[in-house]
Amino acid sequence: MPRPYRLGARKASAEETRARVIAAARELLATSSSPVGFSIDAVARAADVARMTVYYQFGTKAGLLQAVFDDLAAKGGMQQLPAAFQKADPMEGLDEFIGVFCRFWGSDQAIFRRLRALAALDPELDAELASREQGARQGVRVLLQKMTEANGRPSHTDLERITAVLFTLTSFPTFDALQTQLDANPAEVAAVIRQLARCAIGTAAE
Repeated sequence: MPRPYRLGARKASAEETRARVIAAARELLATSSSPVGFSIDAVARAADVARMTVYYQFGTKAGLLQAVFDDLAAKGGMQQLPAAFQKADPMEGLDEFIGVFCRFWGSDQAIFRRLRALAALDPELDAELASREQGARQGVRVLLQKMTEANGRPSHTDLERITAVLFTLTSFPTFDALQTQLDANPAEVAAVIRQLARCAIGTAAE
């Protein structure tokens, strides 16, 4: 039976290797000019590990992309998102939701820009982005549903339309455009988006 300290050392080594591979993948995504530049082989070379090590750790390129997105989310503060759904007032929850996403988008703006550009040419990356965006859209819908149940706005008939509008307002392209045009920090962009959200819902004068 392996000694406990040997098992611990192996686990620590595996975790260090995993972190190095994720960091290499993230760097390649931030610097590659085309999807060809991002591959299992390229990541393995950048991380100075065997390609089979990458496959062992992540299974597939899609699995590696999921790990990279999870790493971006953790470092960008997305673990704060559940607090938005715990607010008694759903409007306060939406405000928190917007703030979390603006801080997230602002945490590594360059890589988010590159990811979206590469996704247009890489089906696996595009699928991973679409999956993450679907989760964000559902989050918006849950908060709006709470508002509808609490005060009747937005109405049930407007729910899907307003969901689409707020999903767009909280997306990276909107954040990126506002941040660039206004030369604003994430908190300032969040304030603008919150006001636009209230206009969309119909509570701007409240």
